[in-house]
Amino acid sequence: MFLKQFLTGGDRNFGYLAADESTKLASIIDPSYSPQLIYDFAKENDFKIEYIFCTHDHYDHTNGNNEIMKLTGVLPLLYGDKDSKTGVSILDEAVLPLGNLNIKILYTPGHTNDSICIYIGDAVFSGDTLFVGKVGGTDFGTQAITEYNSLHNKLMTLPDSTRVFPGHDYGVAPKSTIAHEKKTNPFLLRPDVESFINLKKNWEEYKRIHGIA
Repeated sequence: MFLKQFLTGGDRNFGYLAADESTKLASIIDPSYSPQLIYDFAKENDFKIEYIFCTHDHYDHTNGNNEIMKLTGVLPLLYGDKDSKTGVSILDEAVLPLGNLNIKILYTPGHTNDSICIYIGDAVFSGDTLFVGKVGGTDFGTQAITEYNSLHNKLMTLPDSTRVFPGHDYGVAPKSTIAHEKKTNPFLLRPDVESFINLKKNWEEYKRIHGIA
């Protein structure tokens, strides 16, 4: 699989191009502030855009949708949408073909009710659900509980070798692995949902004590 990460602008937003190298069929994830940048790269390298996904409906992830649609003729897909080519609805565990690869949709609500992660090959594009050493923002109630369940019941069940590519450059590095996050991410090291929420409530103090930016 070919994979390229783009720093697209906004609040340190990341966008991605993932492709099957043998067929040159590609998917764009979260084109956000720089659709032209990703499109130009794809065109220069002879990739054909089959799908465009947004990991959730916040403006900083969807503001480039109209432009990327005009450039590619491909309609960006969010949770609950139906892909017109395959007839597949973008729901939990849905699978779409990408040349010799498969794209699997993981429904991971919490940060938003429509949050999804895109699992292709050995990589998961985790949007604002999981960052490197951090997790997505939520309230301290239902959203936090839902996110905790999404993290542990979906993302942490992926193979340890799975590469993690987040929606923002918020963490200590631009990418990670599931194994590394299990070992080092303070939110994933909490033994239960209560302590997970407690860390969210006291995150600024935790960062100060541990020297985290």
